[in-house]
Amino acid sequence: MSQFTPTHRIAVSYIDKSREFYLNKGFGNPYRWASHTDAPFAKLTKLLSECRIAVVTTAAPDEAGGTDRKVWSAASDPIPKKLFTYHLSWHKTATHTDDVGSYLPLAELNAAAESGRIGTVSPRFFGVPTTFSQRQTNTEDAPTILKMCQEDQVDAVVLVPL
Repeated sequence: MSQFTPTHRIAVSYIDKSREFYLNKGFGNPYRWASHTDAPFAKLTKLLSECRIAVVTTAAPDEAGGTDRKVWSAASDPIPKKLFTYHLSWHKTATHTDDVGSYLPLAELNAAAESGRIGTVSPRFFGVPTTFSQRQTNTEDAPTILKMCQEDQVDAVVLVPL
């Protein structure tokens, strides 16, 4: 093992540490990170100034949302004063999420729409749970978000995970 010296970094492999953690917890197969080389990203078919843009966040609409772990939506106007994030993993002693604008950029999107940079802001923004289940994300949550975006005629989304 390398000895610490302030002039050199020592790399810790997050992937290796996570695999060891899950194997030590009795999970028989190593954790596999999501890999989507065939993700259906597509070029916009119209100018950004003509597009309707939505936001997808991992914050919850209320304290129960952190335990319900369901896809949800809310009106983009008025912008909510508060969402709930304590069920998510972020450094809670070094920072905070009291400023909704730091992870829900609706005010910035509204300004972009007013200036003509984007077409419009979707009437709803969307929340998706962090369940750490690739199966649930792929078979339940993503199709639900897609359906809601199609209902609102959304052309593109801004993903804001916490």
